[in-house]
Amino acid sequence: MTQLRPPRADQSRPGQHRAGLTALAGATFVYVTAETLPIGLVPQLSAGLHVRPGAVGLLVTVYAAMAGLSAIPLTAALEHRSRRQVVVGCVAVLALSQFVIAVAPGYPVVMAARIVCALTHGVFWSMLAPVAARLVAPGRGGRATALVFTGNSVALVLGVPIGTALGHLIGWRPTMAALGAVAVLSAVALRRALPTLPAPSLPTARPPETAPSLAAAPLADPGRGSLRARLVAIPAALRSAPLLAICVVTVLVVTGHFTAYTYITALVGRDAGLAGLALSAVLFGYGAAGVAGIWLVGRTTDRWPRAATAACALGVVVALIGLVTVARGSAVATVAAVVVWGAAFTALPVCLQGAVLRVAPRSADTASSLFVVAFQIGIGGGALAGSLLVDAGELSALCITGAALAAAGLLVVLAARRAFPPSSPRAGPDLGRPDRRSLRRLSLRRRSGS
Repeated sequence: MTQLRPPRADQSRPGQHRAGLTALAGATFVYVTAETLPIGLVPQLSAGLHVRPGAVGLLVTVYAAMAGLSAIPLTAALEHRSRRQVVVGCVAVLALSQFVIAVAPGYPVVMAARIVCALTHGVFWSMLAPVAARLVAPGRGGRATALVFTGNSVALVLGVPIGTALGHLIGWRPTMAALGAVAVLSAVALRRALPTLPAPSLPTARPPETAPSLAAAPLADPGRGSLRARLVAIPAALRSAPLLAICVVTVLVVTGHFTAYTYITALVGRDAGLAGLALSAVLFGYGAAGVAGIWLVGRTTDRWPRAATAACALGVVVALIGLVTVARGSAVATVAAVVVWGAAFTALPVCLQGAVLRVAPRSADTASSLFVVAFQIGIGGGALAGSLLVDAGELSALCITGAALAAAGLLVVLAARRAFPPSSPRAGPDLGRPDRRSLRRLSLRRRSGS
């Protein structure tokens, strides 16, 4: 029987693994802060760059579009590189872009720097979860993903509010320079904490008893590592029903979320009459609830991935419906709905990314890049839908539309059983050698078949 070629080992100590996961969480904090900070600095950027506020909004819209468009081809082009080299390089480019923005003479240079940063965004998030999974024992990929995604919530809780406050106090240019300095520290931490992480070896052949699927075979010809071969394999990946279902869920729920979340300040201000520090406290509660949601999902998604994903989608639906029903005119109910919303949605990407790794473990980077594209489509589509509704004077329709889309995603989760399999102890990271229990089982199987 033809054997699979084992992945190259990541020889590092458990302590180094923990340090690596922490460094990755720090990098996600920097990326999310850099992506969303212009939203909190619209007046300062508009005045400093002499453009309309809508043009500042384009800095976020174009960023999301470029990250989505570039995720697949750039990730495929860099698949042969060491994962540590790629991740550190992405964060270093992010740091450079922030320094360029800090000294930019005008709007075109700021937009160009944002586009360069966005090109690395798709690559970083495509490789983030696969790298995290390689740092832990088999069956613990969900917990590792939850840990690194905590940086996302911390950015919402601390990064964006602090960046916005600094922009008001010292100006947007020093704030961007400070973010660049933090990114430099993040790159150094990644370089020191992560093991080498060579590109995973692909299987040379498939065992006879293994059914053909994304989990058993790579998406590209391992003998031909060309970019063209990897890109040609992407349609085959989308023909995988489980992976396609995950992407559909991602587009639906993320679009529904951002349809309403883009205007969360207007919704909270209208429904609860909150403004100023009270409004900031509600947004802080949203992010803090997200941290709690990620912690809870990280402890459950490996064993009950479908139930965890469904619970997150249901939480988004319930929160959005609550905002336009029982929470109208009630500050307490509005805060409760926002907290549920933050906990549910912030934890959802952990479930979805974990599912991607389980249905396509031997093509994790390519499959993750498809997930990133789906997520970016949701961000852009939701922001566009929200802006159209607000321009039409339909603020109340934001939550209704968002809840309907999230509910459609929930139905797909409930219907797509094969898209959310539990973690297998044998399908894990690059540990360098097979699991002893797995070898014993394989030996007994061979004896019984002889």
